[in-house]
Amino acid sequence: MAGRPAPKKGANKAASPAQTNNNKRKSNPSKEPSSKKAKVAPVAAKGGKKSAKAAAPQDDSEDDESWAYGAVSGSDDSEIEEMDDEFVSAEEGSDIEVGALNDDFLGDEFAESDEESKGPGAAMFGSDDEDEEGQGEEEDEEDIFASNSEDDSDEDDMEAKSRKLDAAAQAEAEEAEAEMQTNIMLESDKYVLPGDDHEILQSTDLQVVQARIQEIVRVLNNFRDMREGNRSRNDYISQLLKDLCLYYGYNEYLMEKLFYIFPVSEAIEFFEANEVPRPVTIRTNTLKTRRRELAQSLINRGVNLDPVGKWSKVGLQVFDSPVPIGATPEYLAGHYMLQAASSFLPVMALAPQEHERVLDMASAPGGKSTYIAALLKNTGMVFANDANKDRTKSLVANIHRLGVKNAVVCNYDGREFPGVIGGFDRVLLDAPCSGTGVISKDASVKTNKSEQDFQMLSQLQKQLILAAIDSVDAGSKTGGYIVYSTCSVTVDENEDVVNYALKKRPNVKLVSTGLDFGKEGFTRFREKVFHPSISLTRRYYPHMHNMDGFYVAKFKKVSNKIPKKEDNVDLDEEEEFTPIVEEATKRNRGGKKSPGAAAKAVEEVEQIGFNANEDEELIRASQAKLLQTQKGIKLRPKKSA
Repeated sequence: MAGRPAPKKGANKAASPAQTNNNKRKSNPSKEPSSKKAKVAPVAAKGGKKSAKAAAPQDDSEDDESWAYGAVSGSDDSEIEEMDDEFVSAEEGSDIEVGALNDDFLGDEFAESDEESKGPGAAMFGSDDEDEEGQGEEEDEEDIFASNSEDDSDEDDMEAKSRKLDAAAQAEAEEAEAEMQTNIMLESDKYVLPGDDHEILQSTDLQVVQARIQEIVRVLNNFRDMREGNRSRNDYISQLLKDLCLYYGYNEYLMEKLFYIFPVSEAIEFFEANEVPRPVTIRTNTLKTRRRELAQSLINRGVNLDPVGKWSKVGLQVFDSPVPIGATPEYLAGHYMLQAASSFLPVMALAPQEHERVLDMASAPGGKSTYIAALLKNTGMVFANDANKDRTKSLVANIHRLGVKNAVVCNYDGREFPGVIGGFDRVLLDAPCSGTGVISKDASVKTNKSEQDFQMLSQLQKQLILAAIDSVDAGSKTGGYIVYSTCSVTVDENEDVVNYALKKRPNVKLVSTGLDFGKEGFTRFREKVFHPSISLTRRYYPHMHNMDGFYVAKFKKVSNKIPKKEDNVDLDEEEEFTPIVEEATKRNRGGKKSPGAAAKAVEEVEQIGFNANEDEELIRASQAKLLQTQKGIKLRPKKSA
């Protein structure tokens, strides 16, 4: 091998550094493990001067690594002759031919520059002019690659894959950045509101309507920068209300009434929440069981449930049940009541104490009345009243099923109290309302409520709350409280009614409900200004608290004195307190009451109170006076026995 001819300079010039690096990647010994050139490569990579040890024949007992390093010395003459023929054929060619073959033919060990190489065997047999630091490191690296060729192939593949992944990640990041910039540009674009005759505006496609709603909401949230030309805010709101009516199915009057209660974005959340049913909740009947025991019994039946929240000690939220939750043995045994979480709140605010007398003015179907009885632990007395006689059937059934023993069921118009009976320690008035907080349960509310309905309901609620206040005994040692609640979110039925009661009954004041969550009541709403203490009331929304829309207010009665005309209270008003009569359906609500009749009615009500010994006589006397005043009927005095 020492007699091999040196290659021409043209061949060395053709092997540029770039090609040398490229060919080093291509020359992988693992691809041709049986090739003679593959066995020569480790010796060439060994570098340095030829040593006697490298030239000496190797023993067959040596390991694979020693075989790789001693491959040249152990080869026979025929192999060397074949290699010589390859070098001769390369020498006989022209400079262009040798350059064309490049390192693919000669191998990495022969890809040397003219300045570093003195022949094709310089890398194999060593060179005195080598740079020991740079060349030695390169040769050691080649030695490592040659000794573990298969691992080198895997590492090369992994390195290539890693570079591809890095490139893909970088491209994805650049694309995301470009998309973000595009979104920012789109958000800064001004939305052009279509004209009245525009086909897009007339479209009833819900997807088009939804897209327009989102655009208008985006403009209203940043109106100063996003509005179009001289368009006013009312232009955008007017179009938004029309689109919301079309998309969610409300009538225009109710949509406008509900829309202005919330900020724009929150209003959309409220309407969306009304499309989703609220979670099913049950209340543990503590007269018969405890919540832990009830939960374990239902879990054993395959019911998936959790506590309704930290604010309630008796509520459970049911996620899934393999059996009807209203037909389990536990339900039939009276261990729980199917009850909305929002209806827990007024009873919790009322907080009845044992041995008290409590009135529930609108109690059917009995969820709140039985909860009051459970808090009283079957002591005292609960008057469960409802104006609808048909609904009292379900009320009686639930009272018996839940094991309530201290309840009295009655059927009176709530406005007749305290004429029926008074002097209660606490009164709960869950007033009849429009149901705008329970739209998810009754979608008909969206279309069947008009302005006349709200006016009628508001007047009824004002009459009921005055009757509730007058039915409470301010001298109660433990009570004297009134709780007013509705399942509505409108201001007309909530803050407006409470503010009216504060004006008409200065002997009451608002106190904290004791509920540690919920939004404060409005003290200002559009053009209306209410009493500052109304901030003590609480509002609940489906999109915020995941329960039905609800309102709770709590009063404390400080005196039993009812204000008269001389106390600077205006009694000549259309919505004045309605006197008690025998039949509420025959009331005359059409015009104003004369000051004399109203004052007389107030005096009569003032005389009515609760006394166990004289109760019957007082009721009869009051009815006689009222019948004579209203209908001209004079009752005969009752004969003594």
